[in-house]
Amino acid sequence: MPTDVDRQIQRSSEFLNRTSERRGSLNARRRMRHGVEIRKRLARIAWADAAILLSAVMLGWFLPLGIGGFLVVSALLIAATLAFAIFPLVPEVKPEQLQETPLKQLPLRTEQWLETQRAALPAPASRILDDIGIRLETLSPQLATLSEQEPAAAEIRKLIAEQLPELIKGYARVPQPLRAVERNGRTPDAQLADGLKLIADEIGEMSAKLAQGDLDSLATRGRFLEIKYRDESEFG
Repeated sequence: MPTDVDRQIQRSSEFLNRTSERRGSLNARRRMRHGVEIRKRLARIAWADAAILLSAVMLGWFLPLGIGGFLVVSALLIAATLAFAIFPLVPEVKPEQLQETPLKQLPLRTEQWLETQRAALPAPASRILDDIGIRLETLSPQLATLSEQEPAAAEIRKLIAEQLPELIKGYARVPQPLRAVERNGRTPDAQLADGLKLIADEIGEMSAKLAQGDLDSLATRGRFLEIKYRDESEFG
């Protein structure tokens, strides 16, 4: 007969399996988006180069291009290839823009911004970004049907578009040599991880409330979160 320890081990194992599956799904979607982006870049390079070559051929029917024209066409081909290979396909997301982003687009735009911040964060915080990404993807279809006028929408926007970026920007202001130095018993690295974990948990809670249709409860969570968030994540 299974003991309490056996049941606890089984629950822990199931939790780890679900977490692993969610991370695998997130990584798969990230690889898929990366593959789509590469294909789009290659397609745009091909179209641009084809347009340049076609224009050169048509111009060559009327005017001899010569060596100078060949060099100009070559320079245009190189410039077009580099431009579409290097520059982003979509404008870079600024954290200030998140507050003006339509609610239904907010999770995706937030994910895009978080990906640009990942390299500057310590490894534990980077792993928590995966959890936030999973929760944002779950939240996204729920926000598609939530009115901007709902008090719950304001609380969600405050958490995702204001408190999350401020936490990461606050960490970025800490000089690199001081991020692993303890102050008042905790390091900025640990404060960042704690703050991100709190936000990840809160996004999950908000998603659960939306699934239950409990908008009133969701709209009253702001004051509690603001106090707890400030205690957990202030850098200094």
